[in-house]
Amino acid sequence: MSLYSEYLQEIEDRKGQGLHPKPIDGSDLLAEIIAQIKDLGNAHREDSLNFFIYNTLPGTTSAAGVKAAFLKEIILGDSQVAEITPEFAFELLSHMKGGPSIGVLLDLALSDNAAVAKPAAEVLKTQVFLYDADLARIEAGFKAGNAIAKELLESFAKAEFFTKLPDVEEKIEVVTYIAGEGDISTDLLSPGHQAHSRADRELHGKCMITPEAQEEIQALQAKHPNAKVMLIAEKGTMGVGSSRMSGVNNVALWAGKQASPYVPFINIAPVVAGTNGISPIFLTTVDVTGGIGLDLKNWVKKVDANGSTVVDENGEPVLEEAYSVATGTVLTIDTKAKKLLNGDKELVDVSSAFTPQKIEFMKAGGSYAVTFGKKIQIFAAEALGVKVPQVFAPSKEISIEGQGLTAVEKIFNNNAVGVLSDTPLHAGSDVRVKVNIVGSQDTTGPMTCQELEAMAASTISPIVDGAYQSGCHTASVWDSKAKANIPKLMSFMNKFGLITARDPKGVYPAMTDVIHKVLNDITVDDRAIIIGGDSHTRMSKGVAFGADSGTVAIALATGQSAMPIPESVKVTFKGNMKSHMDFRDVVHATQAQMLKQFDGENVFQGRIIEVHIGTLLADQAFTFTDWSAEMKAKASICISQDETLIESLELAKSRIQIMINKGMENEAKTLHGLIALADKRIEGIKSGTTPALSPDDNAKYYAEVVIDLDVIDQPMIADPDVNNEDASKRYTHDVIRPVSYYDGKPVDLGFVGSCMVHKGDMQIIAQMLRNIEKQNGKVEFKAPLVIAPPTYNIVDELKAEGDWDILQKYAGFEFDDTNPKGAARTKYENIMYLERPGCNLCMGNQEKAEPGDTVIATSTRLFQGRVVADTAEKKGESLLGSTPLVVLSTVLGRFPSIEEYKGAVEGIDLTSFIPPTEEMVSTPEFIPVSNL
Repeated sequence: MSLYSEYLQEIEDRKGQGLHPKPIDGSDLLAEIIAQIKDLGNAHREDSLNFFIYNTLPGTTSAAGVKAAFLKEIILGDSQVAEITPEFAFELLSHMKGGPSIGVLLDLALSDNAAVAKPAAEVLKTQVFLYDADLARIEAGFKAGNAIAKELLESFAKAEFFTKLPDVEEKIEVVTYIAGEGDISTDLLSPGHQAHSRADRELHGKCMITPEAQEEIQALQAKHPNAKVMLIAEKGTMGVGSSRMSGVNNVALWAGKQASPYVPFINIAPVVAGTNGISPIFLTTVDVTGGIGLDLKNWVKKVDANGSTVVDENGEPVLEEAYSVATGTVLTIDTKAKKLLNGDKELVDVSSAFTPQKIEFMKAGGSYAVTFGKKIQIFAAEALGVKVPQVFAPSKEISIEGQGLTAVEKIFNNNAVGVLSDTPLHAGSDVRVKVNIVGSQDTTGPMTCQELEAMAASTISPIVDGAYQSGCHTASVWDSKAKANIPKLMSFMNKFGLITARDPKGVYPAMTDVIHKVLNDITVDDRAIIIGGDSHTRMSKGVAFGADSGTVAIALATGQSAMPIPESVKVTFKGNMKSHMDFRDVVHATQAQMLKQFDGENVFQGRIIEVHIGTLLADQAFTFTDWSAEMKAKASICISQDETLIESLELAKSRIQIMINKGMENEAKTLHGLIALADKRIEGIKSGTTPALSPDDNAKYYAEVVIDLDVIDQPMIADPDVNNEDASKRYTHDVIRPVSYYDGKPVDLGFVGSCMVHKGDMQIIAQMLRNIEKQNGKVEFKAPLVIAPPTYNIVDELKAEGDWDILQKYAGFEFDDTNPKGAARTKYENIMYLERPGCNLCMGNQEKAEPGDTVIATSTRLFQGRVVADTAEKKGESLLGSTPLVVLSTVLGRFPSIEEYKGAVEGIDLTSFIPPTEEMVSTPEFIPVSNL
């Protein structure tokens, strides 16, 4: 059976799902299609032409190479296709974005054939995805006296690829669609349990919100053909959570516009909005597509005659509607005045959505084009020996005399690229920075591969210190979907230059370690910048930003990222921890106390949390930084004492060495290089030349929060509050309650796992089991307990130290890597399950609780349907708490009383956290911007 026949069968299968033909990315299939095009009498010729023109993926896919070569034949007259003239062939090349198409265009433009050189050059002037080798060819031609090469450099230096694009429309009409009330999780836009289909954009698009919502959006488009549908989070924030790129892709698929008529299902320029704005990471992804994200502020706090905030019976601010955005409301975005209008009436200022940089992203069709365009312009100007013309909006550089630097400001200054200022930059500056560490995870990784192919990247940037491709999000079930996606992903990323969780050659065993734990270990500098394809990329060394798959791709390809320096909120602690409290309780209490201190305003949202943690090792401190995603912070930075940082770096070195010992090192010796960097950092701390990162004592913060440890005397639980009458207050992570609130409430399932736990949590479980066994003679579970250790090295260490034995003793199920599960569990017994390291229940794409269950978990997600689905009779609840609370609740089958809890943890060292006794700041000194 030919590949084309198989493709036709696939098309028939997809028709049954209401889908169009899948875009072609393979060279062998396209070669067959081209052969059928050349055969004038072939029965499949017309369809083959359509597949070739309209259904072949561009960039560096193998199909793109074959397509570019055939178009070159047509342009040179070596092949004749009546339907594809040489002029049309050039147009098709212009939409292929980079890679093989650029190679063909350069061959033609730099040739002696004047008939093809000129039109090839005109196409090249519109292209931005050129890499060093491409630019080197042009520069060599220029030096050899080639007139076309000079013409190209002159055009690039003027940035004509950008300046000749049409400007952003001054007035954009939108029609509103309320996608949900309250915070809208990306799970609503791109459900975790459908992660396997994210690379198949049309198929994945069918899971956005509901089929009914999709029909409603289409109906609005039909009724208002001149307006763009704007998806809104009413009384909430748009895009909280993880699945950002797939979420934005889905919104663009239904409410955006097609990027190219010759590339199916790749849409751009969606418009999204939220009463409380857009989640920072989601907004970055909107920028990737050249879209618009609006902060509506359409619900505001009600104030009395004295100007004081009016509160309800629960002490929460009462909100009142400033203006309506009910579904079907037609509004106008004035991009010049930067206002949202209803007719002639101004509703709200939306200046933050239309900064000079964001306008450029919209004009260029996305932020990638601007990033690459700036690089090309600088190269061309230098090659010509001319000053770079001021075409793009200058980087926003804010330097405030006499004001010290926060920790994040120091990190950005240390990694800045292309900065003009000689003095240190402060928050609000917009700069490009070097990226030290990059992480790609497995449910977004296939999209990252697509993005890399689309931007014609073939190898990792040499300036990246280390990069890792995980396998944790698909670890729990090795099913047909995982088998189809993961090996292909690992092979691509391994070849690209990443350290991969799975060896494509099968030499070392599969490592399904949680990505954040690995990234935390391979981050060996507290002044590093980390980009990762997950919202929980929030390291406790350096500053880490969760990012969409596209931003991950550009960081891998260029070793750089562009972003503003965020404001910071300083968090310090006072008092003493009670012995029965876990550090997770401190984390939850931080959120609760912050909201109380600031009258319900989340001062963390969109900012850096600078937590002065002092004595806690990076492993345990990660529990705080990880949770900062749920606090809606942009990122978090841990301020550590010198001795603590050295100990954390030594631990990181040992775990990197384990990766080397297991055979995970690559040809570039990346892991060895990281150990060398760690040694250099340790030496800098010991010598005093570069002590542990700390802010200046005169740094300026947006706010300062002091957490009182003395008042934390019960386990603190994050509650989805599923039955709150106000739908906007459900599933927000902001409802934090003490365990006494739940006294006696039945528990159906417990889960200890995800990125929020570390080795200490596994040790706590072992000690609790020993204590219960000593008290009762044995351990029995009245509710199922699922345990998923974060990493294999933790399992190995527990085995070596003896704690794994007690876990095995009471496990009714233990993972077996030689025979992994082929199907997700749908029913649970009242036993303890020892699951494979990885995300497990937290991800929601494979294992899930039984619908309607009340789950108590250590994980991060309490979104509707993520860990547990609803039934018609009962809403599923994903309550989040500490490891000892989860274990005891499953033993009892209910939430414990505070007395039962204290008795169960007596004698167990739950945390080593002690607040630092001295303020961890430094005396300001002049720090020049690095301008790498």
